[in-house]
Amino acid sequence: MKSDVIVIGAGPAGLMAAAVAAGRGKRVTVLEKNDFPGRKLNITGKGRCNVTNAVTLIGDLMENIPRGGRFLYGAFSRCMPNDVIDLFEGLGVPLKIERGNRVFPVSDRAKDITDALTRYVRDSGAKLVTRAEVKTLLFENGAVTGVKTADGQTWEADAVVVATGGLSYPATGSTGDGYRFAKTAGHTVTPLRPSLVGLETDAPLWRNAQGLTLKNAAITIYRADTMREVYTDFGELLFTHFGVSGPVILSASAHVRDIGETPYTLGIDLKPALDDKKLDARILREIADAPAKQPAGLLRKLLPASLVPVILTLWGIDPDMQVNKVTREQRQELVYLLKHLEAPITGARPIEEAIVTSGGVEIKELDPKTMQSKLCKGLYFAGEVIDADAYTGGFNLQIAFATGMAAGRSVCPDE
Repeated sequence: MKSDVIVIGAGPAGLMAAAVAAGRGKRVTVLEKNDFPGRKLNITGKGRCNVTNAVTLIGDLMENIPRGGRFLYGAFSRCMPNDVIDLFEGLGVPLKIERGNRVFPVSDRAKDITDALTRYVRDSGAKLVTRAEVKTLLFENGAVTGVKTADGQTWEADAVVVATGGLSYPATGSTGDGYRFAKTAGHTVTPLRPSLVGLETDAPLWRNAQGLTLKNAAITIYRADTMREVYTDFGELLFTHFGVSGPVILSASAHVRDIGETPYTLGIDLKPALDDKKLDARILREIADAPAKQPAGLLRKLLPASLVPVILTLWGIDPDMQVNKVTREQRQELVYLLKHLEAPITGARPIEEAIVTSGGVEIKELDPKTMQSKLCKGLYFAGEVIDADAYTGGFNLQIAFATGMAAGRSVCPDE
């Protein structure tokens, strides 16, 4: 069974590569081991699918890609967010832009994106085969010649695009197959770590706030040994049984890849809209309004209920005293606590829980314009399998679409 191109994996990068290659008149076969395409894509963005980020300048994309940005410049130059937006709206999926330039389908259904990509593939003339698990790549004279699937069938091709994803969410089929394929072709696979993942903290008291979401929290992560700031951000934060998560933490996790080797501390500003002086004035007003109340009552005026016992314990004040007895020093201690709720970061959640995998096929061994291997003729890589990842906000899907498009345009060049 011979094709011009075999694409391994029917995720965003693979489907894009297949549709683009087939649109150029190539005979394309997509092999997907799951029962249906886009299994991981269907759950992205909590099932809403943050398709891309509507930044307009390539420099803005680069600022949101801590690993591999320079390598991706060529792919982005031919596939910017506006191109992705135009593509999906042309495929019949209306999109909308939300806070932070995040782009979602108007329907808030990730499946609409997957269905549109699948139609794009089939309408372009590519063949999509599900329940076809690729086990090995086939080579001859330094070039890839096809693949062999788990049922023993050989699929011949002049080019193979590996778009198998990473290690995150393995239940969706992302089990690291692409890294194994890359190694058989002589490629280096850089260390694999979780990125865009929750952070574990050594703060038992925070468990009282488990399930609480702060819509507007300011965070700072700094090295505990040097006190140097590593990352600051503002946004939504979620307290969990293990520590913290939420969009602002997911982005922060991309900056603390060496937890265990380097000591990090997380600081949360619970009142980012108020500086110390204004917060102190607010506390004084609350005390003046009800001087006989106890400290817990004062804190309930300032904080969500589940944070009250946390701050009350950390404050260390007599819980039965009247707030009009609070001293200036005690008030300053409270201001500091509300502006600097801190805990050591002890770890990141497992890679299986990460939104993306950091690390992958060494980008120095790939052509940045075509995504073709420099080591093996006819072999291409696209999407999460390569060593490039970004912050949350649609940037990782933009990488998938851009690299998939680059590979699709380049496979089996016309003589």
